[in-house]
Amino acid sequence: MEQRRKRVPAMQPEERRAALIEATIPLLHEHGLEVSTRQIASAAGVAEGTIFGVFESKSQLVVCSVIKALDPEPELEALAAIDRSRPLRERVIIAAELVHKRFLERAHLMHAARKMIMVGEQDPETVKRMAANRARIGEAVADVFAPDAADLRVAPDRAAHLLLMFCGANTFGPYGEPDSFSGADLAALLLDGIHIKESPTC
Repeated sequence: MEQRRKRVPAMQPEERRAALIEATIPLLHEHGLEVSTRQIASAAGVAEGTIFGVFESKSQLVVCSVIKALDPEPELEALAAIDRSRPLRERVIIAAELVHKRFLERAHLMHAARKMIMVGEQDPETVKRMAANRARIGEAVADVFAPDAADLRVAPDRAAHLLLMFCGANTFGPYGEPDSFSGADLAALLLDGIHIKESPTC
């Protein structure tokens, strides 16, 4: 006797939302904001109309996907895992490489986030969440400097700001050279400067 095919249980709305977001993120890297609902539906293995059963619009899905893709938790964990007993220079090099990698891998999404969320739609809650994530990254980098705060000319949070600013400029600025970025060079710039100190005169 032929066995009847078991019916696969339908996803709950939150599960469907999560699945659509996961399918959208790689497409955003590939197509940017021009990704279509047809492409998203195909990647998720659902009918195009399914998207609008759990999202009000394509824009809402894209915004949620950008926020998910820019989740700083992996970098926060990596920064927290840096051994604070290591010399400051080594810690700064590791932190700089981590931050630069985040910026480089998510450059297009960060640009999309600014265009859609920070400038375009101006959703207050989303803007607040994005700002909070940036602050968390800044605090995590500052904590890398914190054990040597007494030996720094600036406070750890200012040192963190300078590191993040340089990494951002190197990724997004007109004079950036992302492929030749060096955490060691940035650590030397922050900790030593570029001026060769003259010998003290008698």
